[in-house]
Amino acid sequence: MKRVLLTGATGLVGQFCVPALLERGYEVHALTSKSPPPRREDPSGIHWHRADLLAEPPTELLATLRPTHLLHGAWYMEPERLYTSLENFRWVRASLGLLEAFAAAGGTRAVMLGSCAEYDWSDGLCVEGRTPTVPTSTYGVCKLALGQLALAFARQAGLSCAWARVFFLYGPHENPNRLVASVVRALLRGEPAYCSTGEQRRDLLHARDVADACAAILDGPVEGVVNVASGEAVAVRDVIFRIADLLGRRDLLRLGARSAAHEPPLVVADVDRLTNEVGWRPRFDLDTGLRDTIRSWREILGEAPEPGAGASDRTAFPTA
Repeated sequence: MKRVLLTGATGLVGQFCVPALLERGYEVHALTSKSPPPRREDPSGIHWHRADLLAEPPTELLATLRPTHLLHGAWYMEPERLYTSLENFRWVRASLGLLEAFAAAGGTRAVMLGSCAEYDWSDGLCVEGRTPTVPTSTYGVCKLALGQLALAFARQAGLSCAWARVFFLYGPHENPNRLVASVVRALLRGEPAYCSTGEQRRDLLHARDVADACAAILDGPVEGVVNVASGEAVAVRDVIFRIADLLGRRDLLRLGARSAAHEPPLVVADVDRLTNEVGWRPRFDLDTGLRDTIRSWREILGEAPEPGAGASDRTAFPTA
């Protein structure tokens, strides 16, 4: 029996990890610090458990469940403070404690989510083990430190471990202040979408694909750092135009209203390990992914429309 402990199961990626893991035959045990939420998919067989990872590792729960696998995606994700918050340091401690408790309970395989923010973005192309890891934010520093500690601990403890370094993602139920969500919401409500000129190019991957890739990594033997991305760069302006064209509202775009002067021109992943060693490829192209995201926001705004002051790409795309 493959029994996985999943953290961050209610997040942008975690919500889609549940069906991806069930499809691969896992018995899924999800942690939440709150009451288990109603699911957006149909993951029959998921088991919910309440635990506050920031308080202490769920040692007793792990000893009882004895999961064989761990997929750890929980982290502090307030978009306006993510890159600078001291909460990042708390999550380093909590995550390492969780990994230690998992190993002590007899776990054999762990995958933890990192971020492309660990890389030096001035290189443009990010390759595992080759591109320098010189993070410029507290978030990136903490993710990098945790990844190094986790992999070192796993080697010492005889635990199989991979660090899934996730790039820029988007999708249903994304934080409304992020680029794709903010533009979609503004245009659906007939409001202006205030954006930069969008010349910067980014490697985007739909959240369902990110979740499926992480599940595939967990289900295999690959260890160490693995980039989770599409391997293709697209200009932010092209993403904005595609959203507007799908909704027929280019007239509401306000490109150049925001500055992106300090953003690197290119951030794209080398996905050789993900493609050839894990054997995984995306299911969603950009148009399909944007259609899926728009459909989700139509449902949400149809049920509970909110007033707003227009969209902004100031917080750009989220990283895991």
